[in-house]
Amino acid sequence: MGVEIFDAQAAPITVTKAAGNHLRKQLTLSGKPALRLSLKESGCTGFMYVLDEVEVGEEGDLQLEQDGFVLYLDSAGLPMLRGTELDFVFEGLNRVLKFNNPNVKAACGCGESFSVEDGVTYS
Repeated sequence: MGVEIFDAQAAPITVTKAAGNHLRKQLTLSGKPALRLSLKESGCTGFMYVLDEVEVGEEGDLQLEQDGFVLYLDSAGLPMLRGTELDFVFEGLNRVLKFNNPNVKAACGCGESFSVEDGVTYS
């Protein structure tokens, strides 16, 4: 099946300029050419985001090219990720990557895991 390439304008998720700048710097430091966003079952609420530095995407991933970096999206998690904005923001004294996901209906207190609206599945 391979990797499907998406135009940044039609992508299932968006990456803010601040997040893009941060991610490009991280990739430069790591020497990896791309990032891969996936989900895994975890925590007390259900799922957590996994953002890995990678050489290539996995079979079936969607490829998003934006602002000089490549982001692979795990197609199994797309229903739970659709509409998400990835941002890089200040929280107190720290800067963190923040997933603004409109599908989230609950998150655990520590922020590690989340659950989504009924009918949105991970397949």
